Amino acid sequence: MSKILSVYTNKITKKFGSFTAVDNVDLEVYQGEIFGFLGANGAGKSTMIRMLCGLLTPSAGEAKVGGYDVYKESELIKKSIGYMSQKFSLYNDLTVAENIDFYGGVYSLNKRNIQEKKGEIAVELDLDRQMNRLTKDIPVGLKQKLALACAMLHDPGIIFLDEPTSGVDPKVRKDFWNIIYQLSEQGKTVFVTTHFMDEAEYCHRLSIMHQGKIIALDSPQNLKKKNEENSINDVFIKLIRSQIDADYQ
Repeated sequence: MSKILSVYTNKITKKFGSFTAVDNVDLEVYQGEIFGFLGANGAGKSTMIRMLCGLLTPSAGEAKVGGYDVYKESELIKKSIGYMSQKFSLYNDLTVAENIDFYGGVYSLNKRNIQEKKGEIAVELDLDRQMNRLTKDIPVGLKQKLALACAMLHDPGIIFLDEPTSGVDPKVRKDFWNIIYQLSEQGKTVFVTTHFMDEAEYCHRLSIMHQGKIIALDSPQNLKKKNEENSINDVFIKLIRSQIDADYQ
């Protein structure tokens, strides 16, 4: 059976004045795949995600997400994907229930669908007794889980997670990855950026980005084998150091 392409880019580029944030990047990400996107701060990861989510227009190149063109069909992309931004994206001055109602409306769900989703979220995230609390008053880990649940309200086939586990404890990180695996098993494509190298080991494939370019792309196992290292953290350090050395030659 042939693989179904969820995300495709061909030499996609984004410039801000004279600065090139993303530089001629080629990608193919498939249905059901957990694809990791690694890189230091400023490497271009978040810019790349924002382009794929229809939030930024590329300066050059081609890109399709879920079959939609990022130039001509950005609004359709926004409606068909789930997106959890790096910074907390819910409204702290609304209750948990009100946030779910709000995002359900954004995704054009009817009242019955929203009520059903609210019940599911309450059970799955153990939020039964939190529904009427202001979102600012619930623990950070629950906030992050709630943000992911709101991004998934409309049952998208492709989910973009930008640093979803930043600032949460190890247990919540583990819970998050259990959810990510469940989404993948349901055939959903999960595109995730992370600074935690141990999390990168959980991805089916991952890329490493440096100064707007992808310098490595393969499964964690193959990257470790090719670079003769025992961990993705060691692979990352080795490849970045090699690039920095090359830049100064």
